[in-house]
Amino acid sequence: MAEPPTLISERQVSSLLRYSDLIPRLEEALAKFSRRDPSEAIQPVRSSIPLKKHNGDIFLMPTYMENDGIFCTKFVSAYNREEGSELPSIQATVVLLDPQSGRTMAVMEGNVITCMRTAGASAISAKLLMPHKAEVLAILGTGQQALSHYNVFTEMFSFKEVRVWGHRKPGMKRFRRSISGQVTLCDSAEAAVTGADVIVTVTSSSEPVLFGRWVKAGAHVAAVGAHRPDWRELDDALMKEAVVYVDSREGAVAESGDIILSGAQVFAELGEVISGGKPALREKTTVFKSLGMGVEDAVSAKLVFDQWKATKQS
Repeated sequence: MAEPPTLISERQVSSLLRYSDLIPRLEEALAKFSRRDPSEAIQPVRSSIPLKKHNGDIFLMPTYMENDGIFCTKFVSAYNREEGSELPSIQATVVLLDPQSGRTMAVMEGNVITCMRTAGASAISAKLLMPHKAEVLAILGTGQQALSHYNVFTEMFSFKEVRVWGHRKPGMKRFRRSISGQVTLCDSAEAAVTGADVIVTVTSSSEPVLFGRWVKAGAHVAAVGAHRPDWRELDDALMKEAVVYVDSREGAVAESGDIILSGAQVFAELGEVISGGKPALREKTTVFKSLGMGVEDAVSAKLVFDQWKATKQS
């Protein structure tokens, strides 16, 4: 009789997953995906079902990495919550399976994985594309993704100032209480991003919150929100003037309102830059449009599971 799957809680995932271990695995996974070698990574564009009654969507994100022996899928729901709602906007579960038998090896809480692998990919984009002497970081948004981005960006880089703006003042105050470092809370998105070298957009907005006329020439933007084809965070001017990088071309042209509605051309996938096939144009204004990918979840889940096994054996 098969062993029951290991259940790994949110608290356990948080204790086992570290950016220092995760970032190199994400870089490798992004490069493998962009090589389009079926033995390295098979990842279809995620499928989704709208939850119209609840103003949300549910996504299925399967991945098979043959050479690494990783077979994984994530179930994630995303909601556009009403103001004042205490319900989370994102809920996720990650399932790790044995590729030989199909047996479920582990079921783990996926919110921490989603936040950390998304923020990790954004940090990789900044490492490759932001100006060499970046001093000011601006974050638009104050939710879980904003916090994970703050954590990895301040861990990996040394900014002299971090500015934060959110639609609601209680959210900005809550964000400041959640961190140990110093941030400047701004009254407007324009004030937050003016003169910033790196800008992260992690909002639930369906309309642009960042405009090209505000963005400093040569700045790098990591755009994480707007996961629907009819939603966007960035305006036409920014999308058409910037050099646009993505995690997946197929995903971007199917799901990203920022790209679809602006008609912007994709210059490269991040994995192509990591592999050396496309240049990192730091001297230009750049946008990394992130939608999140199954390979990121897969290597994150494998890392968590391996770390969990190591703690049980020690």
